[in-house]
Amino acid sequence: MLFDHIIERGRTGMLLLGSLLAGCAVIDPSARLQQADALARTAGWERRTLPAGGFALASWSPATQRAATLTVYVEGDGLAWLGASTVSPDPTPVQPVALQLALRHPGGAVAYLARPCQFQAGALPPACRSAVWTDARYSVHVIDSMNAALDQLKQRAGARHLVLVGYSGGGAVAALLAARRADVALLLTVAANLDTAAWARLQHLSPLAASLNPADYAAQLAHVPQQHWVGADDDIVPPAVLASYAARFPAGARPHVSVVPGVGHACCWQAGWAAMVAPLLPSGE
Repeated sequence: MLFDHIIERGRTGMLLLGSLLAGCAVIDPSARLQQADALARTAGWERRTLPAGGFALASWSPATQRAATLTVYVEGDGLAWLGASTVSPDPTPVQPVALQLALRHPGGAVAYLARPCQFQAGALPPACRSAVWTDARYSVHVIDSMNAALDQLKQRAGARHLVLVGYSGGGAVAALLAARRADVALLLTVAANLDTAAWARLQHLSPLAASLNPADYAAQLAHVPQQHWVGADDDIVPPAVLASYAARFPAGARPHVSVVPGVGHACCWQAGWAAMVAPLLPSGE
């Protein structure tokens, strides 16, 4: 299995985790887009491009759906780095875990939302500077763009409420979105670095100085129902990161964190996803 996730090691170094030995066809961004298109097409989903905050965000969803509640899955950070000191020229994920989860959604209106500069057709636009998928991956600019895209998805579905589901760094984005919106009925994350400062300390990373930290928004998130899952064997986002995030909340409002035995970062959330998420979805979802 290919992992797209990068951990910074030491003061300035970066370490690529996982194998990228499957060849140029996998690394090529157009091939990654074609693979995601094919995966979504098997479920009858269509790709749309959402202009938002200077970016053109890729989204997949069923052709026609109307519902009071829309569940939106947010992708992880993707292929941010190619090596110890080499920034990836394109952050499109090799393995789009959030898309795989979205396609297993157990029912109701659903959409998948990629991050800025992922799954772009052709050359990346000028707005796609490498900071967008490295130091500024959770910046105000990025969150503003994702927020505008959520408005479009919500309007298209005729929804009044949102359920946000974020995988890995997409969980950090989902939390930051929930902190600024009044229409989020539920926040769900999988393997998410929800306290980016704690994550940096634990992994000996350089701080994401140009990004927001979801843990700093505990007061805004205290009223949002939440469920967070992390693998007991996850060495990219260890359970301690989620514990640090939960500890930022008042004792009576701490979000629920489940540590799942035998599970790592990318494997194998997909297999049992529908059964995990179905009991938590709002009634009528």
